[in-house]
Amino acid sequence: MISMSISQPPSPSPSPASPERQEPTVTDRLVEANARYAEHFTDPGMDARPVLKVAVVACMDARIDLHAALGLQLGDCHTIRNAGGVVTDDIIRSLTISQRALGTRSVVLIHHTGCGLLNLTEDFRHEIEAEVGQRPAWAVEAFKDLDQDVRQSMQRVRTSPFLPHRDDVRGFVFDVTTGRLREIDPRP
Repeated sequence: MISMSISQPPSPSPSPASPERQEPTVTDRLVEANARYAEHFTDPGMDARPVLKVAVVACMDARIDLHAALGLQLGDCHTIRNAGGVVTDDIIRSLTISQRALGTRSVVLIHHTGCGLLNLTEDFRHEIEAEVGQRPAWAVEAFKDLDQDVRQSMQRVRTSPFLPHRDDVRGFVFDVTTGRLREIDPRP
C-alpha cells in the first residue's frame, strides 16, 4: 500500500505592503522623504515651458548633479537623461516635444568621464538574450571614444527632421573628478 501525504504549501512571504515587513526599502525611504518635502511645498506657479528655453541631454549617472553643475534653478530647463546621454530615437522624441510644444530652442549634450558605456559592447544584448530567451530590441549604444560619441550625438540632433531648432546644439564631456565641462568641437 502506498501512503501519500499531502503537504501544506509553504506560507507566502510577506508582501511589500504587509505589516510583518521589518526593514524599510529604498522606495519606502523615498516616499517618506516626499512626505516631508510635501509638508513644506508651495506651488512655484510655473508652467512646463523652461525659462531658459534649453533642453539638456545627459547621462543618468548618479554622480552628476546637473542643476548644480550648470547653475540651474527649478524651471530653467528640460533635463533628459539616459544611459550614456546618447541621442536615441526616444531622446529625439523628447526633444521634439520640448521644442515644438514647449518652446525650447537650445540643446546641450553632456557625456562624462568614467561612463559605464565605455566598458560595454553590443554583446551585452546577447548576454541578456542567453539569460532570458529574448534579445532586447534596443541598442546598447556603447562607445569607446567619448569625444566622438558626443560628436555623433550632436550630428543626430542637427540632422533630425523633427527638430525645428538645430543651430544651437553644443556638446560637452563632464569630468566626474573635477566637475568641469570640456566642450567638444563638432568637427573631428
